[in-house]
Amino acid sequence: MEPYRTTPVFDQDTLPAALRREHSTKAGVWGIIRLLEGRLRLQFADGTPECMLSPGATGLIEPEQIHWVEPLGEMRMQVEFYDSQPA
Repeated sequence: MEPYRTTPVFDQDTLPAALRREHSTKAGVWGIIRLLEGRLRLQFADGTPECMLSPGATGLIEPEQIHWVEPLGEMRMQVEFYDSQPA
């Protein structure tokens, strides 16, 4: 399955402020965070346990799930968006 949209690659300096504070995907939209380098903390407002992402690990965001990310030092990441649940 291919994403319908992919963000540019962000690093710890270019990561938009909007991704560092609470936000969510739209209804019917799943997101996958792909960490390319470094470490990243993915946190959720609904009590879902936080994820510590490292290269090779992905973070799944469900539709309308409130979440935010925190870089843990130098990192590179991007987000893929899907209109159905990715496998």
